Amino acid sequence: MEQLTFTAFLNRLFGPQVLALLQALHIHPKHPAAPISNSFAMELLVVLLLTMFFVAVRLRLSVERPGGLQHTMEGIHGFVSDMADEVVGHHGQKYVPYLVTLGMFILTCNLIGLVPGLESPTAVPIVPLGCALLTWFYYHVQGVRENGPIGYLKHFIGPQDKEMPLVMRVLLPVMLFPIEIFSHTARVMSLTIRLFANMFAGEMVTLVFFSLIPLGIPVVFEGLHIGVSFIQTYIFVLLACVYLGEATGQEH
Repeated sequence: MEQLTFTAFLNRLFGPQVLALLQALHIHPKHPAAPISNSFAMELLVVLLLTMFFVAVRLRLSVERPGGLQHTMEGIHGFVSDMADEVVGHHGQKYVPYLVTLGMFILTCNLIGLVPGLESPTAVPIVPLGCALLTWFYYHVQGVRENGPIGYLKHFIGPQDKEMPLVMRVLLPVMLFPIEIFSHTARVMSLTIRLFANMFAGEMVTLVFFSLIPLGIPVVFEGLHIGVSFIQTYIFVLLACVYLGEATGQEH
């Protein structure tokens, strides 16, 4: 594994402790001398950068003289808030903090690869998988909280209209339940592959053109990388809103 400078720094500081922890958990890393991977190091760096950004915004909050950071954060929050209202519904505001954090984390992970010496952790499958699993568990938990365990299970068996024939009311849940389970499970795969494949492809195309033509043309692909980063972040957050809307929707 070719270590990034920041990864090598972390391995020098915390490598032995991380290796001991992994071995205690019966996990054997591929590179014992460098147990901290590039993707984890980049994730940690993104978390540190976002934490500093949030702290800076909080320290500079002002009603009378809002600064650039505050305007930026208000714009991001307003954009996601409007999306939650439109997709999730009138109760979507309670999920905005999670959606904003998710979107900013993914976007920063996508864009950090543009910095020389760094790489996008979302171009490694484990990072998009982690975001997908977290979102999957989150919307299921919110669905149970909103509807109760029994009420949420009704989402998996289709409509139960009393005017429907008895045979249909019995057979419909039997047919729909396994389909719904498969559909919800497949969402983890679709979220992961969509984000990973696009970011990985963007990284590879940029590297290829930089190796062939170091100046000029690669700048165009850097611009495409930025565009793809924003689009994939938007799609991920939008799908999270869709899943939350389906999970927390009340039956009428």
